[in-house]
Amino acid sequence: MMLGLSLSAFTTLHVIISLIAIVTGLAVTFGMLGSRPLPALTATFLLFTILTSVTGFMFPFTGLLLSHIFGIVSLVLLAAACIALYGMKLKGLWRPIYLVTALLALYLNVVVLAVQGFLKVPALHALAPGNPPDGTIFLIVQGALLLFFAGLVAGILLRFRPRPLVA
Repeated sequence: MMLGLSLSAFTTLHVIISLIAIVTGLAVTFGMLGSRPLPALTATFLLFTILTSVTGFMFPFTGLLLSHIFGIVSLVLLAAACIALYGMKLKGLWRPIYLVTALLALYLNVVVLAVQGFLKVPALHALAPGNPPDGTIFLIVQGALLLFFAGLVAGILLRFRPRPLVA
């Protein structure tokens, strides 16, 4: 049991938290393209992305897994994003630090979503069998995600210029 929940219920909770993080993260990302900061959605994205990583560590395990490394990297990225946004108010170099770290944390969540999709959805698993998934289709999907997020990061770095917050 984790947090008083069965493994199945805890897994469902973890998946819901992860999906909320991804959906709000994508909304925040597209808001950034229009220089709209969306503070409530941003806070939701950061909180649920942190919760995704934290709850990921609560699953039973016997050794260090790739998912743990993703979680550690994500938490470091999210700490930097929170410091840049809330502590440093995106001033100077903190704006690109925030953008890159927040978007990389979102990218990691989407990569995990893709991997889990290939593991859990029978039609996708048939295209890329194995654990972790393997094969050309899986590599194409991962490459497409990488290119998509690289383009987003580049576009947002050029376009995201939020108005200063009034104190």
